[in-house]
Amino acid sequence: MDPLIVFFGFAVGILIGLTGVGGGSLMTPLLLIAGGYSPVVTIGTDLAYGAITKTVGGWRHLRAGHVDLRLSWWLAAGSMPGSVLGVIVVNWLHDKYGHDFEPYLLGAVAVALAFASSATLYRALFRPGLIAKERHAAVLEGRVHLIGTVTIGFVLGFVLGMTSVGSGALVGLVLILLYRLKPRRVVGTDVFHAAVLLWTAGTANLLYGNVDFGLMGTILVGSLPGVWIGTALVPYVPVTGLRYALGIILAAASLGVASKAGADLPPGILAGVPLALAIFTWIIHRRHPMPMKDHPAEARA
Repeated sequence: MDPLIVFFGFAVGILIGLTGVGGGSLMTPLLLIAGGYSPVVTIGTDLAYGAITKTVGGWRHLRAGHVDLRLSWWLAAGSMPGSVLGVIVVNWLHDKYGHDFEPYLLGAVAVALAFASSATLYRALFRPGLIAKERHAAVLEGRVHLIGTVTIGFVLGFVLGMTSVGSGALVGLVLILLYRLKPRRVVGTDVFHAAVLLWTAGTANLLYGNVDFGLMGTILVGSLPGVWIGTALVPYVPVTGLRYALGIILAAASLGVASKAGADLPPGILAGVPLALAIFTWIIHRRHPMPMKDHPAEARA
């Protein structure tokens, strides 16, 4: 059992419990860069372990009243088949092109990470203007809204099935921008929906033989207690500050995976971009400060 993988699982589990983000977005690049595992097995194992981890977090958020169940199931109606299609496409391409396909798959993971980083930082830095319009539950009225929700779920599920990225950062952004849920409802609904989605995608990868059970067990040793602790800390930890850090880490991970895919990125870029983002985030937060904790009344929402 690799202690480093256990530590990765624990740290990522805490982030999942706190913010709903960090599963595929962080574990996949960690395993690709530090672990040296093949992209297809990394993605498959990540989705399978994430299903168990987010089930623990989703159950705790459900009991705490942080889940919009109706919205979760309508998103899942699209994301579940979308994720299966993503897994099928990845495995078809891998079977057809073999190892020649791996740099392209790594490139797709890098792009998804970059988008997740942008989504996470946008969510953390520019959310204040949406606070007045936040709701306890999404408004899903009429066929157009329902079909649109299923379609959004399908696209997000396909991206996740292809890259293992998106169940937290991208879905969370959708819950804020389109459905305007309160922060705790965003995290709870995000984690609960991700559990349903990841069981589907993880099972599809299991059928393709892309799950390394030894690796998955090692990650779970750390991630299960991590997500339990993270979920319990939600009312007490400055989640906004965590999202700043997470967005910058995702950007660094994107560059690292892109470099592994063959992109010629000098050390100045690999270190300079995250540093520049950190400075930019600090400047924006200083100019437009927002509470690092949600209002106590909202914590009970």
